[in-house]
Amino acid sequence: MITAIIFDLNGIFLKSELLNKRVEEKWNIPKEQFLLALTEIMDIVRKPGAPPSFSLWQPYFKQWKLNISEQEFFTFWFSGEKMNTEVIRLSRELHRKGIKVFILSNNFKERTQFYRENFPELFTSIDKAYFSWETGFVKPDERAWLNILEENRLTPKECFYVDDSHKNVLVAKGLGIDAYLFEGLNNLKKTIWENREI
Repeated sequence: MITAIIFDLNGIFLKSELLNKRVEEKWNIPKEQFLLALTEIMDIVRKPGAPPSFSLWQPYFKQWKLNISEQEFFTFWFSGEKMNTEVIRLSRELHRKGIKVFILSNNFKERTQFYRENFPELFTSIDKAYFSWETGFVKPDERAWLNILEENRLTPKECFYVDDSHKNVLVAKGLGIDAYLFEGLNNLKKTIWENREI
């Protein structure tokens, strides 16, 4: 029987416009260049003890001749993200049925702080959020899931996992967790209510 559901965060609880597309439109920075920088920086800042994220962006901004402050950059970035209120409702409905709800996210300090300050409803609708920069476990590292299981005394068979990354879904399945590739809210609801013993 499923007693806990673990959700990825971005792309499920939060809907976002493509950052590389927005950056290209606003500052004319080619998306390929921006994505290379983003990938390199995220690999660093998603882990504990990382330097301030903005310090890693500054050499790129200099290269792109972009004069922008930390506040301006993160405000622009995070303003493209909105809460998916339907998923929030689903989370609360699951809670009412006695199901534990967790978030498992590869994320960095500044973004997490923005979420906690600006999307408080997100955190009041779940039991706990696990962010890689705090735990040290970056998906698809198996320890990201095992950490949740151990801390909450759960077995894989008690859990259902939802992510929009096929790779992460496969890793969760490999651990014995029933896992689902997110392809829209209606399909998710149908999968949860009709196909799972909850």
